[in-house]
Amino acid sequence: MIPFTSGETAASFDHPLEILHACHGKIQRQLDTLQKLAAHLPIHGCDRQAQQAAQSILRYFDTAGQFHHQDEEENLFPALLSMTVPDQAQVKTLIERLLAEHIVMFAAWSEVRAVLVKIAEGIETPLPERLVGNLTVSYTGHIELEETELLPLAASLLNQQQLMQLGKCMAERRGANYPPAAAG
Repeated sequence: MIPFTSGETAASFDHPLEILHACHGKIQRQLDTLQKLAAHLPIHGCDRQAQQAAQSILRYFDTAGQFHHQDEEENLFPALLSMTVPDQAQVKTLIERLLAEHIVMFAAWSEVRAVLVKIAEGIETPLPERLVGNLTVSYTGHIELEETELLPLAASLLNQQQLMQLGKCMAERRGANYPPAAAG
């Protein structure tokens, strides 16, 4: 497994694979919040706490969550596909699978998002367990595949220059400085 940071320090754009890894943890925390929200609503209704949870989930998936997919689809996947490696067919198959999963995840997110928008606005709306389950299952399996196959593959194939380019693109997407400012 890739020796990612323990979470004691924030990943930076000069370590882009660590950022992708850290994002997986953040996605999981948002999915946990979504499950708690689904359990909260039948008991407490669309109270302030429910509205805030919905707003937080929306904010994350509409920004950082989208950036994460763009990082992969626009930068990481093309970099891996452009390489000439002995197991290129396996790389291509993995990336095609991940792209197909992105489509499924986006569809599941779109359904959940429509409900969360109403909850965030304070409109009493049920959050169907089926929707929460579809989104959670699609992301959980996808994250597992990226953690066990994609990120180790990228770590083994990408050189320092390619990693720097990936980090630069990720920083630009977020309006951040690259190279990252030195800690002082």
